[in-house]
Amino acid sequence: MQTEINKEEVLNRFIKYIKIDSQSDASSHSTPSTEKQWEIIRLLETDLQSIGMSDVEVDEKGYIMATLPTTTTKKVPCIGFVAHYDTSPDFKASNINPQIHENYDGKDILLNKEKNIVLSPDYFEDLQQYKGQTIITTDGTTLLSADDKAGVTEIVSAMKYLIDHPEIEHGKIRICFTPDEEIGRGAHYFDVEKFGAEWAYTMDGSQIGELEYENFNAASADIYFKGRIVHPGYAKGKMVNSMYMASQFIQALPADEVPEKTTEKEGFFHLSDIKGEVEETHLHYIIRDHDEVLFEKRKDLVRNEVQKLQAIHGTENVVLELKDQYYNMRKKIEPVMHIVDIAEKAMRSLKIEPIFKAIRGGTDGSQLSYKGLPCPNIFAGGHNFHGKYEYVPLESMLKATQVIVKIAEITAEDA
Repeated sequence: MQTEINKEEVLNRFIKYIKIDSQSDASSHSTPSTEKQWEIIRLLETDLQSIGMSDVEVDEKGYIMATLPTTTTKKVPCIGFVAHYDTSPDFKASNINPQIHENYDGKDILLNKEKNIVLSPDYFEDLQQYKGQTIITTDGTTLLSADDKAGVTEIVSAMKYLIDHPEIEHGKIRICFTPDEEIGRGAHYFDVEKFGAEWAYTMDGSQIGELEYENFNAASADIYFKGRIVHPGYAKGKMVNSMYMASQFIQALPADEVPEKTTEKEGFFHLSDIKGEVEETHLHYIIRDHDEVLFEKRKDLVRNEVQKLQAIHGTENVVLELKDQYYNMRKKIEPVMHIVDIAEKAMRSLKIEPIFKAIRGGTDGSQLSYKGLPCPNIFAGGHNFHGKYEYVPLESMLKATQVIVKIAEITAEDA
């Protein structure tokens, strides 16, 4: 059947959610990592109860789970949908002032006249495919938080639609909203057994049509260099500058294997943070590669270059902390490819051309797949995440909501 989603309802729900500052914080050791995430947790708890979801539960770590009971007597697999409500700490996310641009004309969008901030299709070519649609942007001073409040909005909207249309046959559906995905911890305390789904989908992709079951293997590397400070006027043979030691390490890595010079399945080393003075310098890298063998080689290169510097300066003065973060979900999805086929079938039935691509990043789904919950990723509609040029077409959010409903229908039909 045709799924007509209420446009104004989805828009208003999305704006309500993005108005709440829910940034995560990698320096925090708590879960959720920020106290302010509890504001949207409580709002989502209330919203899920108000639309009629069952078993709405919030645990002490901020995970929100709820159930939509089956509407059929058939034996249908229990499936799930997952999104994260935290917002990236990479850019300002408080006092978000969304701008609604109806019937987009395909030209430059002035985000902020005073600061002359322009969202231009000359630079962001994807805008051209949304001509005539409603584009939601920032005012140029914050990010939009479509990552991933678009996904949260779509799941809530789809559940409400299914509740309002009990004639649609579907099996039991479980949903979960998670904290701290943006700092890599979204699935750390996810209780897969309690969730109880055979498989799930994260609604955390970008442009309309994205259907992803492959992502980076990921690791982090923290390297600490210790030097010695003395008066620079009497430093000969005595001073050891840790910043020069760190620069030797930086120069040892391949200059072209960085995010700004790689694409598609090309891996990289990314120096994301540096703090230094003469006595101590700290480098923080993230290491990424889709290929498992190449991923291991990248880690080996980091170890080898550290060992070279340790041979010169001593093991106590060059210290490496190397940690795996998550792995390519493809290994866990390929044995159950029918779950991707269902999503593809849902999209095609809605005249959406699926875009199969490897994620140059990770989602909760990659970690969940390794915890026993196979979890491909579906588009949520947003573009240019984590910055002032972030935007989302309202029509993409409506389509994503329809995809969720259609997946529920098809799963029941195919059972």
